[in-house]
Amino acid sequence: MGTIIVATMPSTKPETIDWISNLRLIALYAVIILHCSSPLLMQYGKVPAADWWAADFLNALTRFGVPAFVMITGALLLPREYEIGSFLKKRLSRVVVPFLFWSLVYVWYSWYNEEITFGADAWANIRQVLHLLKTGSSYHLWYVYMLIGLYFFIPVIGKFVRNASEKEIIYFLVVWFGVMLITQPYFMRYNPSVDMHYFAGFAGYLVLGYYLANKDFNIKYLRFWMFLLFLFSVGLIAIGSRLLIAYPIYPGTMLYEPVNPAVLLLAISAFMLAKLTVPKVSPAITRARDFAGKFNYGIYLAHALVLYFLDDLFGIGYKLGIPILSIPLTALICFMISLLLVWIINKIPFGKWVSG
Repeated sequence: MGTIIVATMPSTKPETIDWISNLRLIALYAVIILHCSSPLLMQYGKVPAADWWAADFLNALTRFGVPAFVMITGALLLPREYEIGSFLKKRLSRVVVPFLFWSLVYVWYSWYNEEITFGADAWANIRQVLHLLKTGSSYHLWYVYMLIGLYFFIPVIGKFVRNASEKEIIYFLVVWFGVMLITQPYFMRYNPSVDMHYFAGFAGYLVLGYYLANKDFNIKYLRFWMFLLFLFSVGLIAIGSRLLIAYPIYPGTMLYEPVNPAVLLLAISAFMLAKLTVPKVSPAITRARDFAGKFNYGIYLAHALVLYFLDDLFGIGYKLGIPILSIPLTALICFMISLLLVWIINKIPFGKWVSG
C-alpha cells in the first residue's frame, strides 16, 4: 500500500522544492486563464458555440488552480510544529496587509469605474468601504477570506496529521469526501440531518495535500494513470457543465465549484502529475520561476485589476482572436504585467509589505 514518508517534505526552506514551485506557478497561471475565460463562458447562447466550448474547455482545464494552492499549503505547513501565537502573527501579517492594500485598490477601481459613488457624508463613505472590505471588493478576493480561515485551523489540523496514523488520515479524507458528495445538489435528498460540517469545505484539501505529498505510492505507471484521470476530469467538468444547461434544476456552475468531486479528481491528478514530473530545465528558467514565485501572492491579488485595464484600455481579452488562443495569451500578458507591477511596488519604500 505504500508508506507516508514525512521526510520527503523537509522542514527547512520548503518553498525550494522543485515540484512544489512548479505547481504553484502553474496553478497561478491556471487561475488567471480561468478568470479570462469566465466572461465568455457566461454568454452561452449569445456567442458562437465553438467560442463557448473553447471557454468551457479552458475553464474546466484550469479548475484545479485554487484547490492546488490549498493542497500546497497543507503539504508545506502541516508537517511543521508551530507555536500558535507566532504562527498566526507571521502568516496573517503576510496575508492580511497586502490583502487590505489591494482591497482598497479595488474599492478605488469600483469608484473609478462608477460602480460605487461617494458623497459628502464621510461616515457613510467609510461604512461603504467597510462593507466592501467585509464582503470582498473584487470577485477573486474570496480566496483570501477562505485562506485566513484555514490559517486559524492549521495549528489544530496540523497537530492531528503529525500524530495520526495513515489509517486515521484516510478516515478523515473518506468522511470529508462523503460529506462533499452528499452536499452536492444532485444528492441533497440523501443528506441526513446529521451535522457533519466539521468535515466540510477546503480543510480537506489541506489534509489531502499533506497526504499526497508525503505518501510513497508504489503503483506502476502512476503518472500515466494520473494523466488519464486528469483528462477524464476535464472532460467530465466540461461536458457535464454543458449538459447541465438543459437541466436548470441544478446550478449550471455546479461542476465548476472547487469543493465538488469532479474538481477534486482534477486537483488530485494535477497535484500528482506535478509531484511525479520534474523536468530538467536550464538554470535560467529555474531562476525565472523562483523569481516569479516570490511574488505569487502579489500577482494573484493584482491580476484582476490588470485584466480590467487590459480589456478597458487595449481591448485585450477573449475577443482578441480565436478564444482557444486569445484566452491563454491574455492570461500570459496579464501574468507578466502583474509580475512587473508587484516587483515595482516591492522596490518602493514600504512596498514589500503590500506587494505580496
